[in-house]
Amino acid sequence: MDDLKIVQFEGEAEAGFIRARLDEFNFRLVPADDHQTLNLLVRRGEVIVAGLLADTYWGWLYISILWVGEEIRGQGLGSRLLIAAEEMARQRGCSNAHLETHDFQALEFYKRHNYVVFGQLEDLPLGHTKYYLQKRFANKL
Repeated sequence: MDDLKIVQFEGEAEAGFIRARLDEFNFRLVPADDHQTLNLLVRRGEVIVAGLLADTYWGWLYISILWVGEEIRGQGLGSRLLIAAEEMARQRGCSNAHLETHDFQALEFYKRHNYVVFGQLEDLPLGHTKYYLQKRFANKL
């Protein structure tokens, strides 16, 4: 073991190699995840004013980012994006969704859309809380 070195890297090829090795192990134990991206944009002309970045896998929708430009917040666009993503996920066979948000972001917004907190990390960042939320869809399409 004396010949082993831990080194930092930034290359996507190395990250892809590591992901592939973990996938090889995982998929011997569980079914393939049927991973698909689910990204949505809202444009005003050529300008992007809102967007949602998400993935579906193992019957779940994972929303990594939901952003609405400050000048058009509070007009229901975030709700429309969220509902559209959930409907598309249901069409893909998903029955659940999960995401993270912080206390300075959109916790109450997600709660209004029936997301439930199942975990939290204090002081991430310092003085704030990161929340983990999930939602079980009432009906599959």
